[in-house]
Amino acid sequence: MTPKRNAQRAPAVTVAPERDPPRPPVEAIRAAAFTQFAERGYPVVTVRDIMKACGLTQGALYNHFRSKDELLHDIIASTQGELERLCQQAVAGAGDDPAAQLAAFVRVYVVRHCRLRVEALVANREIGWLSGERVADIRRSRRAIRDILVGILTRGAERGAFDPPRVDGRGDLKAIAMALLDQCTHVSMWYGPGGMLSEEQMAKLYADMALRAVGARTK
Repeated sequence: MTPKRNAQRAPAVTVAPERDPPRPPVEAIRAAAFTQFAERGYPVVTVRDIMKACGLTQGALYNHFRSKDELLHDIIASTQGELERLCQQAVAGAGDDPAAQLAAFVRVYVVRHCRLRVEALVANREIGWLSGERVADIRRSRRAIRDILVGILTRGAERGAFDPPRVDGRGDLKAIAMALLDQCTHVSMWYGPGGMLSEEQMAKLYADMALRAVGARTK
């Protein structure tokens, strides 16, 4: 008979839980800067505060940004540029109907301001600390977004799809566009998850209000 060999158990294998990959240093710095500036304000926050918040050394910031001012410009310009891109994309994908374009524009604008409240707060509150040269491209982007909306309102009025309000027989589509943008931007000041309406529902509500505000014709 062949002698039996002592059975050996295979060693237990421990599977480590999956973890999200760490953020690249520049993204960690940006995220920490948004949070610090939102909670405490740009003038009070130091470079050391930001780097401590993201777990990096102070010298790591200067590998990506020359100053706190440049960092503020970078984070505001990046979120503003992405908002402009999303607005353009939404309108382009809505077809030729001005009402559909307006609804798409407002929905994407409001969802972003509900979802990225910290970024919106910093971009709108702290922009005044930037120098004129640094703020120019951000203002250009904001004008571009306003002009997208003015273009939608103009096409809608010319085609009879909209009947925007007038004062003493005169209309000002740019003023209406600015009022709509102010309304949509301000949602970031009070909206929070867990309320009666989700982000998407809130965006639909704002889109419906915008259509009513410009006198959109019902089909």
